[in-house]
Amino acid sequence: MAMLEIRDLQVYYGMIQAIKGISLDVNQGEVIALIGANGAGKTTTLHTITGLLRPKNGTITFNGEDITKTPAHKIVSMGMAHVPEGRRVFAELSVLQNLRLGAYTRNDKDEIEESLANVYKRFPRLEERKNQMAGTLSGGEQQMLAMGRALMSKPKIILMDEPSMGLSPIFVNEIFSIIQDVSADGVTVLLVEQNAKKALSIADRAYVLETGKIVLEGDAKELMNNDSIKKAYLGE
Repeated sequence: MAMLEIRDLQVYYGMIQAIKGISLDVNQGEVIALIGANGAGKTTTLHTITGLLRPKNGTITFNGEDITKTPAHKIVSMGMAHVPEGRRVFAELSVLQNLRLGAYTRNDKDEIEESLANVYKRFPRLEERKNQMAGTLSGGEQQMLAMGRALMSKPKIILMDEPSMGLSPIFVNEIFSIIQDVSADGVTVLLVEQNAKKALSIADRAYVLETGKIVLEGDAKELMNNDSIKKAYLGE
């Protein structure tokens, strides 16, 4: 059984159907890329998985438990973290306060301090700026903070929405390197990313979403060499 199973998911915004019966699996330890053009339904899919949107039909199963109608905060406590598009850090709070908010579902004080130490180890820049207001950080630093905050919940799986958006090439490389490190530490990753080449380069498998439907799926390296993918998403 996959860690995350989605079956025949259908999501509507009013009368408009955004997700048209998609099914996908994420196995423990994998990095799965979900790629597609703007408006394909990638963010909607993540919001539905994490409980921010309710599907009209279909099921979402996480670690063998049906979470289709589970509230978002409960899903976090079950071990699923979400790094949203646009980072969504709390601008008026310090870096440290943002990180501590990531652990709001946990009560194990000693382990929370250990998680904080691990986040600082992974993102030394956040420790340097721990008393700085999050809104004054650069875009790349805010992305690191959003990722660090998600890791503070001690997730089994982390869903990332467009982590490279608006970042300089140097920061993009750094963020993708960190995603690989997170995966190597045993955290499963579901990655939504418009930079398809980067996403496919670090993913195990990938799904291609077009207008709310999955049109292709398979090994990430094979998809990278697929002519239609090259033409549509890799600019080749």
